[in-house]
Amino acid sequence: MSTLSAWMHSWFHFPKASTARHFFYGIILGFSLSITSTSLALYFQDRRRKQLEKRFEPRPIEIRCDEIIHGVAGLIGNTPLVRINSLSDALGVEILGKAEYLNPGGSVKDRVALRMIEDAERQGLLYPHTGSRIFEGTVGSTGISIATIAKAKGYDTTIIMPDDVAEEKVQALLALGAEVERVRPASIVDKKQNLARDRAAHFGHPSNPNTRPSMIRTSTSSILVSSSAPEEILDERHGILSVEEQDELRRMPRGFFADQFENRSNFEAHFFGTGPEIWRQTSGRVDAFISGAGTGGTISGTGRYLKTMNDDVLVVLADPEGSGLYNKIKHGVMFDRREAEGTKRRHQVDTVVEGIGINRLTHNMELGLDVIDDAFRITDEEAVAMSRYLVQHDGFFLGSSSACNLVACVKLVKKMGWKNGERVTTILCDSGSRHYSKFWNDAYLTKANITVRTHLIDDLLSSENPIVMDSGKSGFATPISQE
Repeated sequence: MSTLSAWMHSWFHFPKASTARHFFYGIILGFSLSITSTSLALYFQDRRRKQLEKRFEPRPIEIRCDEIIHGVAGLIGNTPLVRINSLSDALGVEILGKAEYLNPGGSVKDRVALRMIEDAERQGLLYPHTGSRIFEGTVGSTGISIATIAKAKGYDTTIIMPDDVAEEKVQALLALGAEVERVRPASIVDKKQNLARDRAAHFGHPSNPNTRPSMIRTSTSSILVSSSAPEEILDERHGILSVEEQDELRRMPRGFFADQFENRSNFEAHFFGTGPEIWRQTSGRVDAFISGAGTGGTISGTGRYLKTMNDDVLVVLADPEGSGLYNKIKHGVMFDRREAEGTKRRHQVDTVVEGIGINRLTHNMELGLDVIDDAFRITDEEAVAMSRYLVQHDGFFLGSSSACNLVACVKLVKKMGWKNGERVTTILCDSGSRHYSKFWNDAYLTKANITVRTHLIDDLLSSENPIVMDSGKSGFATPISQE
């Protein structure tokens, strides 16, 4: 027993004064180093923020009595960046929406339409007031934008669009004087996919579609320009045109296929416009940018610009049901399981959300594919719920793609665990006024088996764990991992 007592005494005794002092000094030193390292991290973070702020030129709002905008084109762009108060307050971050629905044509597509037309004019492919006609295939918004700008610049417009889009878009196009040709939505392997291109090619010879069109050479194969000029004038073997022949050629009507999906002007409209505006409006403080993709121009152009300014900015895709882009970003494959035969409500992308979602990779999407960091699948029920939530809490009356983007904003914040004022920017593409007959029509949604459940957003905002919805089901699914 005495041996055990001696052993315990050797282990359980107070340290010597010098040892206790050294131990105490170690604690103080460790605590000091921790504070110092934290201070240094905060210092360098603040220093980086100030360096980023120096990279943009502040543009305060000014009201000048001599500032007059010339025509409808002058109203395009420089849209406000608005805080979505309800979502921002609930999440502890800043959800900021670029109010693109305030463009004169009512959507973000005004930027693209203006850039495509003005680029064509700079390249000598289009001349105003010559009887020339612009052709485009669209679900509506791009067509409305093209028709708006075309009228202002002196062009006619023919729009090829699916026969199942919201009727109010058709009425807007007709009111703007556009010719509208409605067709069944075409799959990517359908030979009618380039119907607008075909119409433009035979513009000069509408009475005889078998006539070989007179084509004007362009810088890219995607853009097509036909002319009513004799073919021999455009033949390379004709040689250099005389001044009279050049003048005559300019005055002859042309058919122009804009091709918003492949036309690089789409990407550049956002790289040189939307992106710099967001950077300036946030004073260079952007943590993430979220957008849906149809042509891919918005997310590619804006995302790439923001990444050139700060590589830490997250660029995230919001993808609706039936689109293959989500799987392209997450898994490298363009496929969606709802494309299975016999499971679709629509002939192409299976969603009530219009304007975003696609099942092929466009040139404009390829231009920014490498800058997209993440993607979220957004269900129709989530998009519908968000649109109703925003009206009830903020007074925002937005379209389907805008609601889709904002659901993705909430999901990203939840996934990242952000709650310290991080800034998430997105696009408010268009207003709800173009979606009365479908997205904002509860009777239509009921027929499409889409339940209006506004509590989905409350549940998403209040959830502790980040969650996603299964694109084929209602209700919440499994938590997503931190990737």
